[in-house]
Amino acid sequence: MSVLFTPLTLGSTTIQNRIGMVALTRNRTTDSIPNEVMLEYYVQRAVGGAGIIVTEGTLITRYGYVDNVPGIYNKEQVAGWKKITDAVHEAGSKMYCQRLLAGRTSHPDAPQQIKAGEPVYGPSAIPARGGKFRFIAGEPGYVTPTEVPDPTVIVDQFKAAAANAKEAGFDGVELHGTNGFLVEQFLDSTANKQTDKWGGSPKNRARFALEVLKAFIEVWGPNAALKISPSGGPNDVGMPLPETIETFGYLLREVDKLGLAYVTLMRYSAMLDPEYDGKKRGTPHDVLETFAPCLPTTPIFVNSGVTPAEAEELVGGGVVSGVFIGLSWITHPDLGKRIQARKPLDNVPDFAHLYGADGVDPALGYLDYKASVY
Repeated sequence: MSVLFTPLTLGSTTIQNRIGMVALTRNRTTDSIPNEVMLEYYVQRAVGGAGIIVTEGTLITRYGYVDNVPGIYNKEQVAGWKKITDAVHEAGSKMYCQRLLAGRTSHPDAPQQIKAGEPVYGPSAIPARGGKFRFIAGEPGYVTPTEVPDPTVIVDQFKAAAANAKEAGFDGVELHGTNGFLVEQFLDSTANKQTDKWGGSPKNRARFALEVLKAFIEVWGPNAALKISPSGGPNDVGMPLPETIETFGYLLREVDKLGLAYVTLMRYSAMLDPEYDGKKRGTPHDVLETFAPCLPTTPIFVNSGVTPAEAEELVGGGVVSGVFIGLSWITHPDLGKRIQARKPLDNVPDFAHLYGADGVDPALGYLDYKASVY
């Protein structure tokens, strides 16, 4: 599989191979501060042959998500991440920081939300269906959010966090535009009913994502990236196919003008697509075939269910520049080297400890997967 193990330049950074580790929420921080357990986890995978590692979704403010998700809005978090980026670089890999704000998929009773003293925000006062907050008594669902009073304030928060990521030694930043979180809420006409310049037409609904990316570029130059999931589904987003194509087509044609390091297209996943009223929520379609033509000058990565054989085919055929893999990186810390050595991917996922738990050793299901190549 030699084509997967050729270098690739992304922005001003060259990665050693085309197999990236996608952002994967693992909930192992200490009060949102990256710790030594996380350092070992990321270094295992850098040693294991990841060409580029994208952090788990990292909060730009205290409000907006759950406990044990990392942030990068204070000095302690920056210092924690700096230890990790230094070690990852020493191990020979590169690292991007994924920027996250969950929007209406937060909960007012979350400890970090309470500490922030802010309401749950969304583009419009429309709650997402579903939700199950395991760490809150009674496991409540989603609430009706408060409409974001001024999106430019949040754009500035993304920019400040991007500067913190530079101080923390990352190689770039990636905007989290998937899973029904805030960026995708602005894009989606079922979640965004604003009638000003931030809502209505595809151009207006794409404005928030584009403004954040422009803010990233002001800090990082070409070392900024975007991950999107046009098929929708998770957290109650998704539009009819014609509107999906119009909206994401407009967004990606504008993104291509920005000179980003890469764009990751997340494919439709039936496993991740929730069912409401007896129907799947997402809009299945071939995102590569539909949207790759919108990005003629931007490196494209694909994510979701990509096998090593398919990765070889897609990269070798020039369809994409590289691939991002998720679950197999969790279960195989040496995934890159296994693929190169043609070793089997035979570790069994420990789903019971995927996100950790209070009072449980954080290493379980996190640091204890067997490496067979190093």
